[in-house]
Amino acid sequence: MTSYKVWDPFVRVFHWALVAGFAANALFTDDESKLHEWLGYALVTLIALRLVWGVVGPRYARFTSFWPTVSKVIAQVSDMATGRTRLHLGHTPLGALMIFNLLGAVLLIGVTGYMMTTDAFWGIDWVEEAHEALVTWAEISIVLHIAAVIWESRRTGVNLPRAMITGIKTVPDGARTDP
Repeated sequence: MTSYKVWDPFVRVFHWALVAGFAANALFTDDESKLHEWLGYALVTLIALRLVWGVVGPRYARFTSFWPTVSKVIAQVSDMATGRTRLHLGHTPLGALMIFNLLGAVLLIGVTGYMMTTDAFWGIDWVEEAHEALVTWAEISIVLHIAAVIWESRRTGVNLPRAMITGIKTVPDGARTDP
């Protein structure tokens, strides 16, 4: 097995803080409480910091290192369909799509949540409905993300959850890797 330092401390702390904050707000806080509101602001702040880090951070944190082009997505789906295993040291193209999906969903949840606290949108049904729909979308996406991480870990032989904890990806020797 060969080990590569991939995920820097900011990316790992961001990931797990987002997990904890979203789970706390979705599962444990009262929707009408100040704690729910402040956790929402904290999550939006995390997203803003990640967007900056995606431009100025180290190689594997930068969005340019894993931008999901159509050809890259098709290549990954083709690899999966034909049983080829091409490892990505950073995020996979499908993983990148999920990242952008989740970043956007959480950001929009925060925006609609904030809108509900303003005089202009207080009591407006579509804002609350959009907020709730986005939360449902994020929850579905999270379940799909977890399932895909487990499946890809088994398919490729790379323990992806461990890599997001330690920052180190350990891949089988001689594996075909994309940088």
